[in-house]
Amino acid sequence: MPVGLFTMVAIYLVCWWVVLFAILPLGMNQQAQERPEDGAQWGAPAQPNLKKKFLTTTWVAAVLWAVIMVMVWIGWMPIPDLAPPVA
Repeated sequence: MPVGLFTMVAIYLVCWWVVLFAILPLGMNQQAQERPEDGAQWGAPAQPNLKKKFLTTTWVAAVLWAVIMVMVWIGWMPIPDLAPPVA
């Protein structure tokens, strides 16, 4: 494999965070929400479903990571070697 374990984990973590921020707003509907009377934040969802969103983020990021690793493996998306040459 042209990349090391540390690089693969770093790529997965970047994928996970990007997918998380893409999935967080899904399913949020503010139209049917009542105006809070107790001083709560107006934009906060009543049911955020974070556990479901984290699980969804994990498997979507795993699929995206696998696609990226295949592209790196076959050479369509090469990762440059950033280490300085040994003199």
